[in-house]
Amino acid sequence: MKNRKFSRRNFLHHSAVGVAAGTALGATSAFTALANPRLAAAQAVGVKPGDLPNLTIKEVKTYVTDMTGLHKLNSGETGEIISVVTEDGLEGNYTLGNRGRTEHWLDWAKPSLVGKNILDVLPTLTATSGMKATAGFDGGTPGAPGMGPRPGGPGGPGGPPPGPGMAPAGSGTGLFGSGLTTRGGGTWPNFYTAAADVCLWDILGKAVNLPIYKLLGGGARTKLMAYASSQHLPSIEDYVPDVTRAVQQNYKGYKIHPGGGQHKQGPPIPSYIGHMEEIREIRKAVGDEYVLMHDPVQRYNRFEALTVGRLLDELDYLWFEDPVRTTDTEGLIELCSKLDLAIHVGEFLTSIADFAEYIKRDALSVVRLIADNVGGISGSMRVGLLADAFGMECTPHNWGNMFDLAVHFQVELALPNAYWFEMPFPAEYADRPYQPYHFRPDADGYIPAPTEPGLGYPLDRNALDKMTLRIDR
Repeated sequence: MKNRKFSRRNFLHHSAVGVAAGTALGATSAFTALANPRLAAAQAVGVKPGDLPNLTIKEVKTYVTDMTGLHKLNSGETGEIISVVTEDGLEGNYTLGNRGRTEHWLDWAKPSLVGKNILDVLPTLTATSGMKATAGFDGGTPGAPGMGPRPGGPGGPGGPPPGPGMAPAGSGTGLFGSGLTTRGGGTWPNFYTAAADVCLWDILGKAVNLPIYKLLGGGARTKLMAYASSQHLPSIEDYVPDVTRAVQQNYKGYKIHPGGGQHKQGPPIPSYIGHMEEIREIRKAVGDEYVLMHDPVQRYNRFEALTVGRLLDELDYLWFEDPVRTTDTEGLIELCSKLDLAIHVGEFLTSIADFAEYIKRDALSVVRLIADNVGGISGSMRVGLLADAFGMECTPHNWGNMFDLAVHFQVELALPNAYWFEMPFPAEYADRPYQPYHFRPDADGYIPAPTEPGLGYPLDRNALDKMTLRIDR
């Protein structure tokens, strides 16, 4: 296995061919765009900032669509597509419920957005919080994504009202009961502001007729390698047929999301033992050269994670993702020190302060992120550039409908240190009737970069109209 084509050592070099020359410029452009999107947009198209279209927000609304017959990759998806419309008629869109329920978004958006210019709102809407989230080094589970404010905390029962930019009490976001105030005016996590941030970047890209990633300094790459990210399949025997289909469909890699770790027939066994059997059988099925990953989504204890991790090392898997609870930082530090393969962590972190501390303490080797959890596109870029400053790779989490994939793809194309496109498998689970484009790897296993402006994938308005049950304003 020493000469595997995409080994951990040569993978980044292989992926970065043609990118290195633009890395420093891209990072500088990204910082400029985050701090001053007005200047970045004007410079991108060679005009004066005052010559940009009127980007004052005129209206916010929600298309409530029928989800009957559609596969939900995220249980919170409600079929609500939010809309932000400017005075010049430009519209930005995103879906709610990708990570957690975002009820009464319009109640937040009307006073927070209408009448304001998006170029004034973008720099501070999801600004760096500086706090430590309760899912990080502070420990404890209250405040995990999807949970409401803690009693006595901001927006919670018996506590002070929500601070600027926080969601209404009982909405399941806000500061998640941390009881902490923020620096810079932003709040992480906040699904309300994160969703709005995506819409505003979508509008800005459309205003200057460019995909978002080009506004953020990207453009050196025109495609990313795709890997298939499995479902949590029912039995051990289901995985080899699944990875075989992924190989046949041109995916460059396959990530195991283990299920119960049981055989279709026979007595029960410890789940991690069953997972190790899956790991062996999958490697045997695809051969030594194929890229494989393993993501148990925090389900192991330290002993199980180390045992499984040693097998992953032996079989030359590329990475081990969320092996133990993110709150078990000492366990993550131990795994990083004892295993050779990369440890990916970050999906359950919701503050840039926590990312910095995990990096500082060697509690991860590759930074993961979910855009909804870290402030939309703006927050994702801040986390990705933080990782790049420490020479680390960043792998955004693509898992959801076409909007979710589009958002993370824009971030991946803009960052100088992102190389993979995670594709939910089967791919059709991410498809939606209102989106004519379907994410699929090409014959060489790549997802091509979008060329359309904004998020890059125009909606089929006729299909959307047919699905729309009502429009809330």
